[in-house]
Amino acid sequence: MEKVILLFEEYEAIRLIDHEDLNQEEAAARMDVSRPTFTRIYKKARQTVAKALVEGKALLIEGGTYISENYWVRCSKCSKLTTAPDPVKNCPHCHSDKMKNIHQPE
Repeated sequence: MEKVILLFEEYEAIRLIDHEDLNQEEAAARMDVSRPTFTRIYKKARQTVAKALVEGKALLIEGGTYISENYWVRCSKCSKLTTAPDPVKNCPHCHSDKMKNIHQPE
């Protein structure tokens, strides 16, 4: 299956706007970027997600430039991405202990 890459900062923009229901000003402040920069990140994120949906491609979240206070892990069994303030030992979706560390706070 072909894939498209959603950068971590693009994922975070979508999460803040569409999941946490923040407005762009609040989301930009949370990401510590200007509002115009946030708007560009969010627009690119929406285009990437749309491409994956419309063209039936796998959506991978990786890369980019970011600082996160959370741990980011991906389950090797169900492939779900999880973020949490503390280390994650078991997948909250399938309960597997096969977790791959993607990012940990410094």
